[in-house]
Amino acid sequence: MLSGNTDCYQPAERKFEITRELLKEFLKYKHLVVIITKNALRQRDLYLLKNLAKDNLIKMNMTITTLDEELRRKLEPRTSSSKNRIAKIKALSENGIPVSILMAPVTPGLNSNEMFNLLKKVSEAGAYAAYHLMVRLNGPIQELFSNWFKNNYPYRASKVLKLIKDSHGGKLNDSRFKTRMRG
Repeated sequence: MLSGNTDCYQPAERKFEITRELLKEFLKYKHLVVIITKNALRQRDLYLLKNLAKDNLIKMNMTITTLDEELRRKLEPRTSSSKNRIAKIKALSENGIPVSILMAPVTPGLNSNEMFNLLKKVSEAGAYAAYHLMVRLNGPIQELFSNWFKNNYPYRASKVLKLIKDSHGGKLNDSRFKTRMRG
C-alpha cells in the first residue's frame, strides 16, 4: 500500500518521483498495489496505472473530505481541490483503473451533511465503491483539533465538539479496537 500515512502524491513527488519508480517496480514484478491519495494524480503515471490495471494489480482510493472548497482549504491545505479529485476519478475510471473513494474524516456538524451529495458525485464520476471513517482525535490531536475548530469556526465549535463526543460515548475519542473508526 502506498500512502497509509503520508500521501504518495504530495508536491515533493514532482521532484523525487519515488511513487513513479515504485509503480514501475510493481509492474515489473506483477505486484498488487493499493494507492490512497488526496491529490489529483498527474497524467505522468497514467500509462503505468493502466498497465497495472490490465493485470488487475492496482486499486486506487481517492480521499475526499468535503465538496466545500473553503472548508477543504482549511482542512487540507496544499491538496487538490475536490473538483480536481472528482475529475481524476472520472479519468481513472474511463481508463479502466478501479477507483473507490474514502470520505474521511466524517465530522458531525462539519461535513457529515455532505455525504449523500458527495457519494452521488463520485458515483457519477465512476467510483466503484465508497467508504467513510469517523473523525478520530487520538491523544494530543484532541487539543489541536479543538483549538483549530475554535479558531476557524468559533460559533460552531461547542456544538460540533459535543456531536463528536456524542458519537464516541461522551469522549472526543474512543481508541478501542473495532470502535475507534466508528461513531
